Amino acid sequence: MKLHHLRPAPGATGRKRRVGRGRAAGQGKTAGRGTKGYGARHNPKLGFEGGQMPLQRRIPKLKGFTNRNRVEYSVVNVETLAQAFEGGEVDPAAMLARGLIHGGRPVKVLARGDIGRALTVKAHAFSEAAKAKIEAAGGRTELVT
Repeated sequence: MKLHHLRPAPGATGRKRRVGRGRAAGQGKTAGRGTKGYGARHNPKLGFEGGQMPLQRRIPKLKGFTNRNRVEYSVVNVETLAQAFEGGEVDPAAMLARGLIHGGRPVKVLARGDIGRALTVKAHAFSEAAKAKIEAAGGRTELVT
């Protein structure tokens, strides 16, 4: 089989409708354009609404822009970690198991609240204040890549 042997399946394509070719053609006289007026006599511009304010001008413009490279973090505060974990190692999988974060996003630890335990916290990002609080309590911070 060669490329020039390929044909559409029987019945898959129909004949092109030839409008404005007289009554016998079945699409004659006004040819689907109605009677009289601008639309019958011209090919109006795309989106033209007969002088009404067009859609693209009725809708307000969007301000600013969306940064396509923005990283959306799942956020956990230090006080939440202190309540949820007794001690030892805390990683994103453990946080997910306790329901502190939603899956599929990198984790960032923020500094709200106090921590009284020594925890080894593994996360994708830390705020400076959170890092200081964890280390002041005798814990460690490790970045996960």
